[in-house]
Amino acid sequence: MELKKDKRIRIIIGHYGSGKTEFAVNYALALKNECENVTLCDLDIVNPYFRSREKAEMLEENGIKVISGARGHHANLDIPMVSASILTPLQTEHEQVILDVGGDAIGARVLARFKTYFEEGQYDMFCVVNAYREQTQDLMGVMHHIRTIEDTVGVKVTGLINNTHLLRDTSVEDVLKGQALVVEVSNKLNIPIKYVSSLEKVTRQLPDDIEGEIFPIQMIMREEWM
Repeated sequence: MELKKDKRIRIIIGHYGSGKTEFAVNYALALKNECENVTLCDLDIVNPYFRSREKAEMLEENGIKVISGARGHHANLDIPMVSASILTPLQTEHEQVILDVGGDAIGARVLARFKTYFEEGQYDMFCVVNAYREQTQDLMGVMHHIRTIEDTVGVKVTGLINNTHLLRDTSVEDVLKGQALVVEVSNKLNIPIKYVSSLEKVTRQLPDDIEGEIFPIQMIMREEWM
């Protein structure tokens, strides 16, 4: 993979349960293998569970800067305050930025205040899709999710990510089921499929001609017992 070819500012969106944060954390670690300066900004102010700030210590040990709430990374502080320090990486040309944004259009409202930095051709907004989530299990559901966020933020989704999963029980058939939906969305909205994301043991079995770049991930956000 050559993640450095993606735009410098990468916005990761996805409905609750899509695996958006899992993808964002894995993406940050993979990007750090290609680039020196990587910052992950946790902008999820609507969901108190499975936020990337929970893995801040591990990410920082791997050389990734983490920005979360105004009061730090403490996961037990569910206070919707975005740290002003997010402006620094957004304004720094050599910094590779990942914005992990909360679930739906309400969670995406936080992005609107930074819209001035999302000029066409200067950012990517990737939508993570899990075809097993009730709100995104069909074409109309995914289209509604994308359009409400685009309308809220004022910027367009530039890529789709098939992350259809059943946690550790995910099979190749599950991923291919999600792929069929994502292809349908791609054709309807003319948005390219950027990545096909799944556990490494599953990605090894995917067909080579699948549309989108295969992105193996580890389950970092969930402990072994979860």
